[in-house]
Amino acid sequence: MPLYEYECDQCGESFELIVPMSEKDNAKECPQCHQADTHRKLSTIASLFGLESGGSSSASSCGSSGGFA
Repeated sequence: MPLYEYECDQCGESFELIVPMSEKDNAKECPQCHQADTHRKLSTIASLFGLESGGSSSASSCGSSGGFA
């Protein structure tokens, strides 16, 4: 199961949870204030590679022939 980062809309606490992909967008309880008013944050790696928007990663196609120059 993947690790997702969430943020509480009430107290601003950021926290990570391991949850099934099918439940990633469901509100989670904040460990700090115990409110369920939370949202999933866009991870740094997802925003760098466009993974959340369905974009493709340029990291997988570096354009080299596999040899060293």
